[in-house]
Amino acid sequence: MNRKQKKTLEIIFKHPIPSTIPWKDIESLFQALGCLVSEGSGSRIRVKLNGERAVFHRPHPQPNTDKGAVSSVRKFLLNAGVKP
Repeated sequence: MNRKQKKTLEIIFKHPIPSTIPWKDIESLFQALGCLVSEGSGSRIRVKLNGERAVFHRPHPQPNTDKGAVSSVRKFLLNAGVKP
């Protein structure tokens, strides 16, 4: 995991929940953690890590992820055993 991906992981677990994380940074973090990422229909992506599965929607037209999606990513990572 590179420095930017570590920073993204730290930001995801910040309080209060940030809404300024670019989605591409979250996807890069998923890949660095070894997640299996597959495309769904539309803007959906399916993610699997350590037996945990989740479906996320890529934000559009803005590149930044909203607070609800960051909270879902945080919950997915915790359930998969990833901690900052």
